[in-house]
Amino acid sequence: MTLPQHPAAGFHRASSNDNAFTIVYRDAAALAEVLDDARTLAVFRFARGSAAAQGGDRPDAADLDAARLEDTRLRDARLIDVGLRQHGAAMIEVWRSAGVVTHGRSGPLAWASDGQLELGRLEIDEPEGEDIAAAAEQAYALLEQHLAASERPHLLRVWNYLDAVTAGSGDDERYRRFCVGRVRGMARLDEARLPAATCIGRHDGVRRLQVYWLAGSMPGRPLENPRQVSAYRYPRQYGPQSPSFARALLPDPASGLPLLLSGTAAIVGHASQHGGSVPVQLSETLANLDSLVATARAHDAALPAVLGARSPLKVYVRREEDLPLVEAELRRQLPDDVPRVILHGEVCRAELLVEIEGMHAR
Repeated sequence: MTLPQHPAAGFHRASSNDNAFTIVYRDAAALAEVLDDARTLAVFRFARGSAAAQGGDRPDAADLDAARLEDTRLRDARLIDVGLRQHGAAMIEVWRSAGVVTHGRSGPLAWASDGQLELGRLEIDEPEGEDIAAAAEQAYALLEQHLAASERPHLLRVWNYLDAVTAGSGDDERYRRFCVGRVRGMARLDEARLPAATCIGRHDGVRRLQVYWLAGSMPGRPLENPRQVSAYRYPRQYGPQSPSFARALLPDPASGLPLLLSGTAAIVGHASQHGGSVPVQLSETLANLDSLVATARAHDAALPAVLGARSPLKVYVRREEDLPLVEAELRRQLPDDVPRVILHGEVCRAELLVEIEGMHAR
C-alpha cells in the first residue's frame, strides 16, 4: 500500500507555516501523540482484522487492549471510530487545524472547533420496531438544531455510516429508507446549498447510524458533475426520495479548505456502469473524479488539474475478496503520491463494487 511510504501524506494550504490546516494519514501507533496536540481537530480510526474472523468489522484483541489503556482518550470528542475494516497497514486519518481546538459533548452530539471550522458527530441507535428512516430523521433533526444555534452554521460535508445499507427490496431497501428519513429531518432543505456527502454500509450487524460533518462560518459552492445527473434529480426508479447531496463542494477560499469530493462511483447519467468489473468500475470512478476537478477549476484555477500528494482519498470496496485487486488497480491507475486508505464498505447500490471520496487541494 502507498501510505506507509508517505506517513505525512495529505493536503496543505499554500503555506510553509506549521500553523496550516492539514489532513494526513499516519501510523495508528501515533494516536496518543496526535490527541495530545492542541491543534488536532479530529482523528478517524478504522477497524482491523478479518470481518469473517471477527464476526464483523470489530477491533481485534490487541486493539481492544490498547483501547482499555487509552480509556481517557477514548472519551475525547475528537476521536471518531468508523466501523469499517481497513485493508493494509493500520493508519489513522488526522485533521490538524490552523488554531487551537476546543471540543466537547452535548447529549448524543460531540464537536470540535477551531473557531472557524467545526467537526461534529453523533450516533443514533435505530429505534426498536422501526427502520433506519426513524434514526436518520432524528439524526438530521439534531444536526439542523445544532447548526441553527452555531456560529459555524454552514454545512459543507457529511459522512453517513449504517449497517447493511442495501438490505431490503424495492422502496424498503435501507438506503432508500435512509434518504426518506434524512429529508424529513432536514427542516431547511435547499438544493442550492446541499453539502458534499458519503453514505456507506458497514458489515458489523450493529443497527446504529453514525453521522459526522464539517461545518464552517462561511458557505461553500456546491458543484455538479457534467457526466452525471445530479443525485437530487434522480428519477423515481431509485426510490421515493432522491439522495440529498452535491457531487462536490468548493469551500470559500478564505477557509483554507480543499475541494470536498463526495462519494463517487461508476455512474454515468444516473445509471450504474460496468457491472461485475472492478478494474473498469474503478476507471469510470476516477474519470468522474477528474470531471469534478475540472468543474472546480473553472471557479478556482489554482487547483491542480490532476490528483496528487494533496488529494487524500478513501476507497470503499464492497466485497472483501476484492480488496487486494483494488489495491493493485489503484497502484496502476493512480499516481504513486496520491494518499489513500482502502476500507471494506458496502456501496449504496448493490451492483457498484467500489466508491471513492476525497479532497483535493492547491
